[in-house]
Amino acid sequence: MTYTERPPVNADLRTAPTPVARPVEYHDTVRWGPILAGIVVSIVSQLMLSALGAVVGGFAAGEAAASTIGTGIGIWAVISLLISLFLGGWVMAASCGPMNNKTAMLNATIMWATTLVISGWLLASGVSGTFGIAAANAGEAVAQVAQPGGISLPSQEEVNAAIPNVSPAEAANYAATASTAGLSFLIGTLLGLVAALIGSTVGSKKPRVTVR
Repeated sequence: MTYTERPPVNADLRTAPTPVARPVEYHDTVRWGPILAGIVVSIVSQLMLSALGAVVGGFAAGEAAASTIGTGIGIWAVISLLISLFLGGWVMAASCGPMNNKTAMLNATIMWATTLVISGWLLASGVSGTFGIAAANAGEAVAQVAQPGGISLPSQEEVNAAIPNVSPAEAANYAATASTAGLSFLIGTLLGLVAALIGSTVGSKKPRVTVR
């Protein structure tokens, strides 16, 4: 009976470490620095484009009808909103590192929502600044009412007399106007979201695939 001698096992193979996949470092998907940059660009672009529309509307005030100028200003407001949010989304994605389209659109959505919040706050601040004196006078009146012997509150008859009589047709007209304004705001904000998403996908830098 013959035995075949097996070749010796290489010691280096026995002691060689098993290759382990390198762990991926964790990092946040949301990049607030580029998002803030996109917000600033969006607001500044909106202000500049609105100023441009006001200048053009002022020059055309003597040659066009008031309804035509109002329609043009409304259309330009929507166009300027789309342009500004597109630029904001593009700047946000271009200032980030490489990312896929899903991450870029996530950051663009946060930028869009934060821009709406800041714009609403700026609008509210402007209105409160305009009526600052009236608010101060109202505060003084409330303080006087709270004091003993202060200003007496109006009666129910005086309140009813101060409220204007609104017919059912006028109330329906007011409701229709409010509904149209709400629908226009909803459509405009959704179109702004689409513009921000498109800008983010255009400006995003795709991750490079390294072949070894």
